Amino acid sequence: MLNLNKVIELIISVQIIIITTLVPVYISIPSKNKLLQIAEIPISWQVPTIIVVTLIFKREIVIKAFSIYLLIGLFFIPVFQNGGSMGYLLTPNFGYLLGTYPLIIFIDKLNIKNNKIHYIDFIKYGILGICSMHLIGIIYSSIQGLYFKQADILLYNISKYSLGKFGYHLLMLTPITLLIKMINNYRSRNNVK
Repeated sequence: MLNLNKVIELIISVQIIIITTLVPVYISIPSKNKLLQIAEIPISWQVPTIIVVTLIFKREIVIKAFSIYLLIGLFFIPVFQNGGSMGYLLTPNFGYLLGTYPLIIFIDKLNIKNNKIHYIDFIKYGILGICSMHLIGIIYSSIQGLYFKQADILLYNISKYSLGKFGYHLLMLTPITLLIKMINNYRSRNNVK
């Protein structure tokens, strides 16, 4: 039987993931010549969004939504941060996309554990999830480097795709903790489990 609420949650999740992947991160940096200089960082809002969506919709919905997102990006529309198509399988970025699945599973442990999300548990599972995502990305890059005999660019890929983004991903856990209070209030009012 088709559950209309689950279909709506799935559609909303896919839309949120696609939209936030396409929105770049801009940071204002003081400069001598100008009062503020805007710098674009090659990072999207995808990881923080996956975390929040998982806290709201649960693992099954987010895994289906993310799988649809991957299929759309590989076969239909270039919705990934740096494009799309089957050729994206050959980029180091794809390993980090695969690493999103364990991130979803770790964050969903907060939904399974109890009705109320505790800040310490969120930080713990958030760090574990982000570390697992980056570890899978590094393993994917390592396999590519060894298979294509390009071990010389392995350190470059790790520094660009992991070390450059790891701190940002951990830093983004802090503002998400502010949303936890709202999620807890919603769950307690509506008896959501």
